[in-house]
Amino acid sequence: MADDLSSTGRFATGQAHRYMVQLCKHFAHKIPAEVEGDIGSIRFDLGTARLAASPAELTCAVSGADAAAVATLQDIIDRHLARFAFREGFANMDWSPAA
Repeated sequence: MADDLSSTGRFATGQAHRYMVQLCKHFAHKIPAEVEGDIGSIRFDLGTARLAASPAELTCAVSGADAAAVATLQDIIDRHLARFAFREGFANMDWSPAA
């Protein structure tokens, strides 16, 4: 099944690579997830999350079959990232629909 809808989230942080690796390693215990350099990917049953780390920002593009899947994936990423980035007062990524 092709992923039809997508959204991109951004989180300004100097710890982007660290958080990306934490997210991928966390999920890799149960589902396919990998990191290669500054790029990570996580394959959920609902869709995919593609992460990119730069020195100043973590970006996450989620894609799924429908709006509900995309919203669920956003929530999953936000909830898990909140556990890792609590020292920075993280609440959620700044999500926007993909162009």
